[in-house]
Order: sequence, then structure tokens, then C-alpha cells
Amino acid sequence: MAGNEFDLINRYFKAQPVGRKDVVLGIGDDAAVITIPDNSQLVVTTDTLVAGNHFLPDADPVKVAHKALASNLSDLAAMGAIPAWCSLALTLPSVDETWLKGFCDGFYKLSEYYHVQLIGGDTTKGPLSITITLQGFIPAGKAICRHGAMAGDWLYVTGNLGDSAAGLDVILRGDTPSNDIENTLLNRHYYSTPRVLAGQALRGLASSALDISDGLIADLKHILKASNVSAVVNANELPLSDELLQYAGSREAAAKLALCSGEEYELCFTVPESHRGALDAALAHTNTPVTCIGQIRHGEGLSVRWEDKEVDWSLSGWDHFSS
Repeated sequence: MAGNEFDLINRYFKAQPVGRKDVVLGIGDDAAVITIPDNSQLVVTTDTLVAGNHFLPDADPVKVAHKALASNLSDLAAMGAIPAWCSLALTLPSVDETWLKGFCDGFYKLSEYYHVQLIGGDTTKGPLSITITLQGFIPAGKAICRHGAMAGDWLYVTGNLGDSAAGLDVILRGDTPSNDIENTLLNRHYYSTPRVLAGQALRGLASSALDISDGLIADLKHILKASNVSAVVNANELPLSDELLQYAGSREAAAKLALCSGEEYELCFTVPESHRGALDAALAHTNTPVTCIGQIRHGEGLSVRWEDKEVDWSLSGWDHFSS
């Protein structure tokens, strides 16, 4: 890209609203310098969104920016970490000032809310893609991992499930949402709520956790494999929004969407019986709804039950490399 194009991009990304005291050196040098709090460990995650795979090339850049940063924030939330700093690698076919302004508006609105400072990155010419590396910190030894689930633990999720898949269905139809329900579901696909405070509240209570990015069925299997356990999911108990129920037409159809919906960015976590009574009190200040949807068992595999009967709905989650 020409020098004036880089100058344009630099102006947008240097004008961010967040300035953290622990950033010694931010944008403008070869690398950033940050100060890590005492007795803390660094938590780092990276996600890439590619036009045509994760969003349509003509999608609203405000929504794309929110989705890109929210996916990283959700990863740190699942670990119980406090987000703090991020870097951004942006590949653009050409410099479009209108697109950049919209992207920055969406990015900074979310980063300011969670007090995340952009400390560096890279820009280059090519197919539209966005890569964000988000860093945060957590008290030493307190990270919530995937490998801690044990037989007898209860299985929970935050929020509602399935709205993102329904919203994507509306988007892929290619026409304007035909009613308020479809418009609401479309916005929920883009505007997820990272459960950052809930993740922090779960430290010391949850035995394992992850965020739902590839669908509950696919992501839960990561916990089961890492922990060498199995699980029973009661599909009747899945938290479903009124909009999804109306869109899907039946509770069973909505439940199937909820089991495989990707890019939800809700948390799936396990809680031992001994900690179950403390869960509501711990989450009270986070304004985060949680629902118990099943239990961890001995053995291997994942059983889905509907109306007290095991079902084989041949469901799978999102695969980023599927055609």
C-alpha cells in the first residue's frame, strides 16, 4: 500500500479511546511494551475472520468489527481472564475510508466497554481478513481449563442458544429481513455478548469451561475428550429465545439449531455438586442467565436426550474448512 494509505490507516488506529496505565509503549514502535500485574499469568488468544467464510464481503463493517473482537473476548471469558491488550492484523483489498471508519466505530465501542487497548498490529493488501490477538491476565493458577470436568459435575450454559444460527440463515437468504423477529436474530448473530464478568465469577467454582464458537455439540466434545469423561445433554432444557422458537416453528426444531449453532460466544461450563449452591450468588452481579442442561458421566461419548429418550439427530457443529 502507498505511504498515504498507511497514513490513513494509522490515523484511524491511533485515535482509539482506551489508554491503559499498564501500556508502557503502544502503537508506533516495532513492538509494544506492557506491564503484567504481580502474581498474574498472561492469557493470549488469536482469532481470524475471513470474508466469505465468517462474514459476507459487503457486511456492515460495524457489525464485523464487533464480531471479530467479541470472538476473542469470549475466549478469555472462558478462561476466567481479564482482557487488557490487543493487536490487529488487517488485510484489505484496497483502502476504503468509509469501511475503515465503520470498522473502527464498532471495534472501539466494544474495546472501550471492556477497557481493552489496541497496542499494535499490521496492515497489508489482499483478500479481506481480520486477525486479532487479545491478551489478558488472570491470578496465577486460577485459569479455568477444559480438562477439569469429573463424573457427577453439572453441565451449564450461559444465555440462549441457537439465535446465531438462525441469524446466519437470515443473512444467507440474501434478502432483507422480512419482520422484526428475523431482524433481531440477524443482529444477535453479529452482536454477541462476551461473558467476561461471568467467566471471572466462575473462577474457583467451575471445573472446566469453554466458549461456544463451533456449536454446543462440537465444543462440548472438547471438554469430554480433555477430561476423559462422557456427558448427557437434556435437549428439552436448552435455553431458547422466543424469537428462535417462532422462527424455527417448533421447540424440537429450535433445539436442533441450539445444539449445532456456531459463533454463539456463550460459555459452556461444568460445576461440581459441592459448588452448585454458590453459583447463583457468584453470578448475581454479572446479569448473566445460566441454565443447567445435563451432567457429566463416566466413560466416553455424548448422549442427547429429548423427552427422556436418547435421540440421534445426526447433528454436527461448524467446520471452518468445510465446503
